[in-house]
Amino acid sequence: MTANSPQQANSPEQKRQLEENLATVREALLNLRYGQISLTVHDGRVVQIDVTEKKRFQ
Repeated sequence: MTANSPQQANSPEQKRQLEENLATVREALLNLRYGQISLTVHDGRVVQIDVTEKKRFQ
């Protein structure tokens, strides 16, 4: 592993946080019909999840 590559989720706390983040993204995907989901990552950790929903009118 190089100095610039992110650390893998080895500790139980890192694994728990990763599962929590994935559950949040999964829930956002299930509730989103049109739009986008953006993840902000700092130092190999998800620090923000933005959901932008578009409403379509006919």
